Amino acid sequence: MSGSMVECSSSSVVALTHDHLEQAYGLSQALNWPYRIEDWKFALELGRGFAVESDGKLVGTALWWPYGDTFATIGMIIVSPLAQRQGIGGKLMTALLADAAGRRMVLNSTKEGGPLYTRLGFVPYGMVYQHQAVLVKVPRIDPVVAVRAARLDDRPAIIELDSRAAGMDRKGLLEALFPISDAVVVERGGDIVGYGGVRRWGRGVVIGPVIARDQTDARAIIATLASAYEGGFVRIDVTEASGLSEWLSEIGLPQVDQVVTMALGQPPQAVPDATLFALSNQSLG
Repeated sequence: MSGSMVECSSSSVVALTHDHLEQAYGLSQALNWPYRIEDWKFALELGRGFAVESDGKLVGTALWWPYGDTFATIGMIIVSPLAQRQGIGGKLMTALLADAAGRRMVLNSTKEGGPLYTRLGFVPYGMVYQHQAVLVKVPRIDPVVAVRAARLDDRPAIIELDSRAAGMDRKGLLEALFPISDAVVVERGGDIVGYGGVRRWGRGVVIGPVIARDQTDARAIIATLASAYEGGFVRIDVTEASGLSEWLSEIGLPQVDQVVTMALGQPPQAVPDATLFALSNQSLG
């Protein structure tokens, strides 16, 4: 991004509003982050955000999303390339942490953001691997795993399963995702034991969340969701613990980046029979 550095010594933190979204979209574009304006709108309406302005121009953003009464996730923390090294990220995080006070907080950190989050008390506890590409060939779907389209009456069971796997109450997130996602489930003995969704996001579609009992079910869910997007751009963000990165590369979705998952307070704990394999995206978790 060309231009002169912006002096922001007198800047203050304000609430992020819909009036900021066009400029917020521009900030993410300047950093080659893939958000569409629709993705910004979805994120803001689901959570709360803060902004820093300088001479009427947006130079920084930070958002957080409440998950139940106990947890929050943090993301979309952006500072303009023209306003770096002026403490803007610190100002935004101070306002955000005060707003979300009393909650245990989780975020996924880029290499650049790590030092700030460490100073604020966040501790690493995992990794997330970003896989994406134009999907040249539909992956093989394991016929042994019975994957079917999700129904309206599956939603309570999906929400309950998600809570067990994520270790957080993400009902609000799922209720916002249901109308804009194509979802599938794995059902055994009348119980929903796995689910996944795919939706328009960024440069194409993103697959996630994906929750399952094991890798076999997770692969079948992902392959089923990807099968509709041959020739399209597909992204998926999987946890290091998922063990799916090698398989994703084999089916034509190579790893292109990675981030560090960090927590302020005790990280969320999943139950043994449910695993979060893929995030909804890196910001929302």
